[in-house]
Amino acid sequence: MNVIVSGATGLIGSALAARLARGGHHVVRLVRRAARPGEAALTWDPAAGSLDRAGLERVRCDAVVHLAGENVFGRWTAAKKRRIRESRVTGTRLDSEAIAGLGRRPQVLLAASAVGYYGDRGAEELTERSPAGDDYLARVAREWEEATAPAARAGVRVVNLRFGVVLTPAGGALAKMLPAFRLGLGGPIAGGTQYVSWIALDDLLDAIGHALATHSLAGPVNVTAPHPVTSLELARTLGRVLRRPAVLPVPALALRLVFGVESAALLESGQRVLPERLLASGFRFRFPELEPALRRLLGPPEGSRV
Repeated sequence: MNVIVSGATGLIGSALAARLARGGHHVVRLVRRAARPGEAALTWDPAAGSLDRAGLERVRCDAVVHLAGENVFGRWTAAKKRRIRESRVTGTRLDSEAIAGLGRRPQVLLAASAVGYYGDRGAEELTERSPAGDDYLARVAREWEEATAPAARAGVRVVNLRFGVVLTPAGGALAKMLPAFRLGLGGPIAGGTQYVSWIALDDLLDAIGHALATHSLAGPVNVTAPHPVTSLELARTLGRVLRRPAVLPVPALALRLVFGVESAALLESGQRVLPERLLASGFRFRFPELEPALRRLLGPPEGSRV
């Protein structure tokens, strides 16, 4: 299978590209710079509204996985918010319109979205049938998913992958948490009652492969483990796995001072998201529960001696 991957240098994209290549697929990266000599890559410039459509025609791809997007963490200045939205909505729309205009279209477009679609919903159990929230990130996620409409109207199967918090020591939230927790200085965020809808990186990559191969899947799909936990449970479990205390809470005021009000609100909010459609389509998780996932992620490599 010929697969185009945007965001292929990011945490998920680089792991996915390597997994696909190991599986015998031909991966073409969609990059935001000039392609290097001999590199299997197409160019993409969302700011200029341009995408290498001639290159898309030449590749004759079977699938597109669109993962690119500005990191949401950091102070939400006006410029930061503009980048968050444009990198998701504009980039996805460019991909979708380019795909719709091809003479030979790919069979499927997998487009990243996020559980932020649901907004801050407390302990409410959320499935793909649940309505969208109304905060900034929920509105962005709604537009993000709507941006795939041109490809869907052209007959391409579109899957909107609503990612939860991806757990891997290689980057993302877990990597940021580990230094403090290893020193015994970790703890829950802002009271710890908010839910964290997490997924181990290996399960996420498996889910993407499953979505590529499962022709009955289309529309929104929650890519989260079936057992979300509260921030307090996450802190306690991580402390137990690392054999360190995890009792020092991170107060809301400290978050706001470091990240700004809006970005801190993201950390204080939560969603209890269930992967209803993944499970119904026959997907099986390697790590449905948090503690075994963390022990596998943070333990010695397979085959090593301890």
